[in-house]
Amino acid sequence: MNKTIQDPVSVLSGVGEKRVEALNELGIFTVENLLTHYPFRYEDLTVKAIDEIEDNEKVVLEGVAISDGVVSHFGRKKNRLTFRINCDHVIVTVTFFNQPFLQKQIQAGKELKIFGKWDVNRKQLNGMKLLAVSGDNQNSEAIYHTTKKIRQSTLLKLIRQAWDGYHSVIDDTLPDLLLKEFDLLSMADTIYHMHFPETDVFMEKARYSVIFREFFYYQLKLGWRKKQLKNAQLGKSLNYNVEALKEFFSTLPYELTDAQKRVVNEVCKDLKSPRQMFRLIQGDVGSGKTVVAAAAILAAKTDGKQTAFMAPTEILATQHKESLEDMFKYINIKVALLTGSTKKKERDRILEELGEGTLDCIVGTHALIQEGVNYHSLSLVITDEQHRFGVNQRKALREKGMHPDVLFMTATPIPRTLSITAFGEMDVSVIDEMPKGRKAISTYWIRPKHFERLLTFVKKELDKRHQIYVISPLIEESEMMDLENVTELHATYQKALGPHVKVGLLHGKMPSSEKEAVMADFQENKLNVLVSTTVIEVGVNVPNATLMVIHDADRFGLAQLHQLRGRVGRGSQESYCILIANPKGEKGAERMKIVTETTDGFVLSEKDLEMRGAGDMFGFKQSGIPEFKVADLVEDAPILEEARAQAILLLNSDSFYQEDQYLKLREEIGIIINQQPILD
Repeated sequence: MNKTIQDPVSVLSGVGEKRVEALNELGIFTVENLLTHYPFRYEDLTVKAIDEIEDNEKVVLEGVAISDGVVSHFGRKKNRLTFRINCDHVIVTVTFFNQPFLQKQIQAGKELKIFGKWDVNRKQLNGMKLLAVSGDNQNSEAIYHTTKKIRQSTLLKLIRQAWDGYHSVIDDTLPDLLLKEFDLLSMADTIYHMHFPETDVFMEKARYSVIFREFFYYQLKLGWRKKQLKNAQLGKSLNYNVEALKEFFSTLPYELTDAQKRVVNEVCKDLKSPRQMFRLIQGDVGSGKTVVAAAAILAAKTDGKQTAFMAPTEILATQHKESLEDMFKYINIKVALLTGSTKKKERDRILEELGEGTLDCIVGTHALIQEGVNYHSLSLVITDEQHRFGVNQRKALREKGMHPDVLFMTATPIPRTLSITAFGEMDVSVIDEMPKGRKAISTYWIRPKHFERLLTFVKKELDKRHQIYVISPLIEESEMMDLENVTELHATYQKALGPHVKVGLLHGKMPSSEKEAVMADFQENKLNVLVSTTVIEVGVNVPNATLMVIHDADRFGLAQLHQLRGRVGRGSQESYCILIANPKGEKGAERMKIVTETTDGFVLSEKDLEMRGAGDMFGFKQSGIPEFKVADLVEDAPILEEARAQAILLLNSDSFYQEDQYLKLREEIGIIINQQPILD
């Protein structure tokens, strides 16, 4: 039977049932999984001169032993192995703790190479590993993710065994032409030099080859998916009335920004196309995404078609419905609201109008996708803050019509590197300009000791009959601690501001109906101050709220601070955001400084990505960002751009679909020529 790298890892010598379990915990099931379980870093094994080493630095020393190793015991079951070596005429004491088995390798006169931590005062090396002395140029050692059940040395032996037994059957889906063009190592050479780099140059080349491949394959798959959607001819061309759109824009009390005009044109071009639209509109809080959505709704109406507009909460759905009705007050468009709270009589009337086609646009929550909600001619689906809905919910709404055009909107500024990975199969439009006359929110950072001074400012805003948000510290480990914090903070503000000030409380443990009621009271100015955890919604519109106070602001990411800040500054009054923080270290202080210096969400999102990484960014854990084995979206962004450009070039070339040299690569990403693609 022919062996392949898809063989189970249990075929290797020394891999019994328990070891299979341990390897499975690391995601290693096959020989291929083992060979591509790459190191997450490399230990620097460069031998340094003693006068170049800093205290507590991990370092490699090389010298001749001038004494045998002596093992002494101390404490309960503890021991130390001690000996001395001559390193270029400097005598160094070396100590290994609890590794007595090394004693037989330490004899006077023997050349030794030791990795350990340097103690500059004692001129002593606390040994961590005894290395082989060889004439090669290897200056790095691979370090792997492991568990308590399997050691580094065991893992490396298994990888070596897998390499020795299987390297001849490692196949490469990239043809030689592409390897040469992109300056990549073959798959076999990449695997070898990732695990056993002969030189640092080979190690770097192998890492580049892995990173490029990871990005390249992913971008090929995304690009192919996008091409399928465009070529499938799903959807219908919308023959909208251009003059009606121009008339609508002339009724607005403001002129669209250049960015809004550009995005309206991009959306209208999609609507005119016979292909189904999948477009993401991202724009900062207050940049005017809703008016772009309104233009698309009107375009659909002029061709006798309906729109469904889904928002994550009743408050946001109600707000969108009111905004659209205000924009359409001079235009004949019928808009209705459908949520879980809609009374039966009203719901029945709405559903009847929806089915008959006399209703042009329905705005609502996930109630829009329930059974019994049937559309007459649904051709446009708009989803606000789409990452807040599950994949199945979004799919269910699309399936209410015959391949309707789909428009996603988000107020979460997304860095470009995330945009082309998480949303790569969509077309992305960016509204990167704020409406004229909109005042920037003044942001200040204060220390907790200035809280009394802050209260004076809070009282001044309340005297002007303005409203205030107060955000409680974020405790990721415990929802109960979040609850305790916000409750305590609510009591603090109520006591400090007095009984005549109405202070509301909002947190995630409340039932949805109660949360909605509290937010509605704040919107209607029945509450002066709202003390809340981060559950307050993106996009909630309270024009009278002029002050946002965020406690322990250093616990939040930059993007999240910006999102919270965007809850104020929605009216004509001067608005403020106060960050209360006592950050530990320079990095925390730098983050506070960045937020006070810019209100550009895209700048902040890029900084946040740099400082915290993709996985931790606010709102992105559920957005479908892939996990790469080696590639890093921040550090390797230039390689991502390069791989994406090459993937697009290849997908647009006829030779990719026609020539046999690309057959394996086509199979790798699921391209089957001359067969109708199956779309999910």
